[in-house]
Amino acid sequence: MSFKSFKEACPVPVIVAEHCCNHMGDLDMAMQMITAAKTAGASYAKFQKWNAKEALSTEHYHSPHPESRNSFGEPYGKHRENLEFSMDQHVILKEYCDEIGIGYASSVFDCASAKQITGLNPDYIKIPSQKNTNLEIYEIVCKEFSGDIHISTGMTKESELDKILEEVDKFNSLNRVILYAATSSYPCLFEDLYLLRIKEFVKKYQGVLKGIGFSGHHNGIAADIAALALGARYFERHFTLDRTLKGTDHAASLEPQGLGKLVRDINNVNKALEFRPDGILNNEMDAYLKVKIQA
Repeated sequence: MSFKSFKEACPVPVIVAEHCCNHMGDLDMAMQMITAAKTAGASYAKFQKWNAKEALSTEHYHSPHPESRNSFGEPYGKHRENLEFSMDQHVILKEYCDEIGIGYASSVFDCASAKQITGLNPDYIKIPSQKNTNLEIYEIVCKEFSGDIHISTGMTKESELDKILEEVDKFNSLNRVILYAATSSYPCLFEDLYLLRIKEFVKKYQGVLKGIGFSGHHNGIAADIAALALGARYFERHFTLDRTLKGTDHAASLEPQGLGKLVRDINNVNKALEFRPDGILNNEMDAYLKVKIQA
């Protein structure tokens, strides 16, 4: 990839509605969410793919859900499986996204899921924070998939991040990577967002990676605007139709109205983040002629 600033490479910010498990395993609800995300102006509706028996340790699979009121089945592995869509259902979701004009993407939590999602050829595949040190996933995604690779960095040490990017570089795929600053806390306190990591990523990876993103699990949308000013070009927020629904992620998610406001504000502030040219602006000329004291 020839050198460009991240903003030159991605002039219009990309906003992702992360559906996660907020669809509660209901295909009709997931399609309603896709429609709502499109109406709000999001660029992508993103889903997840789990093979619970591979993604979870045997102990974790057979453990109870830590918050029983939010369980969709016991033990925890059954809860995860009950929230899963089959590949046939993922095909339906992707086709619906294509039909209404919003991008489809998915996170993958294990190698089996990575192989399945590559077969759908989405615009991008994401490696989530909790699985980003499973280096086998990168070999599958880098070798069998030609789209972008999004990587989240919550719960990740700098030494681990170096190993992740070294692994991707083995397959000459760094120019496909979008690296997300993230904190794996739901909802995340503002003092735990550490937004200046975005600035560090921009400085370190400009001209190396394709872009920098911000995956936020905080309340409101103010932090996303700050992330934009610091250099993020991709914005992922958990999305729900109703924050009071059953499930662990709804409370840290945006509803359609909030997502619409995020899209509006990100795009408006993006227009404002330019250096001012020298001289009197055209839109200042009326005021200039009326009130400016001539030198």
